Amino acid sequence: MNNNHIYNQIKDKFIDIKINHKVVDNYVNKYDLSKYYEIGELIIKAQGGVEKAKYGDYVIKELSEKLTNELGKGYSTRTLKLIRKYYIFQKGQSVIAQLSWTHYTILMCLDDNNEIDYYINKCITNNLSVRKLQELIKSDEYHRLPKETINKMINKEELSILDEVKDPIVIKTDGIDINNIDERALHKKIVLYMKDFLKQLGDGYAYIDDEYPIKLDSTYNYIDILLFNIKYNCYVVVELKVTELTKDHIGQIQIYMNYIDKHVKNINNNKTIGLIIVKENNDYYLKYSSDPRIKSIKWTIY
Repeated sequence: MNNNHIYNQIKDKFIDIKINHKVVDNYVNKYDLSKYYEIGELIIKAQGGVEKAKYGDYVIKELSEKLTNELGKGYSTRTLKLIRKYYIFQKGQSVIAQLSWTHYTILMCLDDNNEIDYYINKCITNNLSVRKLQELIKSDEYHRLPKETINKMINKEELSILDEVKDPIVIKTDGIDINNIDERALHKKIVLYMKDFLKQLGDGYAYIDDEYPIKLDSTYNYIDILLFNIKYNCYVVVELKVTELTKDHIGQIQIYMNYIDKHVKNINNNKTIGLIIVKENNDYYLKYSSDPRIKSIKWTIY
């Protein structure tokens, strides 16, 4: 490449990273990330600035060849492009030490910075491993959020408990045919994989019970799943349906929610929320429902 001075700076920083790994016990990931940031800045400089960088991949190729010849493996064009992208994304932000470079190599393959921001926050909040991050991205969690929720996050607006619920909810059923599953089987699979189910509802959920008994007059009824959300300080009633949403489903869950509010929640808790998990939604019933605490979500299986 024409600018040997920049190349030598890049090479020296990669050498610094190698040396640091050898001489520093329990080396801090933040060191690597800060060096990658500096290398990304130099790559952009060699390409003539951010605006020209996307047209200057020949510079990346030349860099890769020279670094490989002098330092060995680990300096592919893909790696250098990711380092460049990391610099552009992180420009003006502090390095997030909780994330490893492997986390970032996964995140930088995404094209939407808002989506990347979402998964970074999930990694920090839930201390996600690389494998867990990959699972979230594979499940397309970000794009299962309501559009209104994504817009709120972009605009830094406060979210409600219902904003965080993914739609559709993905339920692990170990190969059961979606057309033959009944409510009992669906219920059992959700209880079996409860931890995964709760994560798809959002943060802060605690499992109370399934088939939670309530007595209405002289008759016992059973709430499919009763949860409590610590973050939003409220009970959450979950009803499972293998049909399209009906007005009867809404009436049923309203009764259950009102029962929990009257007989279970205390004065310091917020009002109970209702989630109806259905095979097919019906926006008409939701639109004209008088209770904004109720949300209907489709389920799908894998």
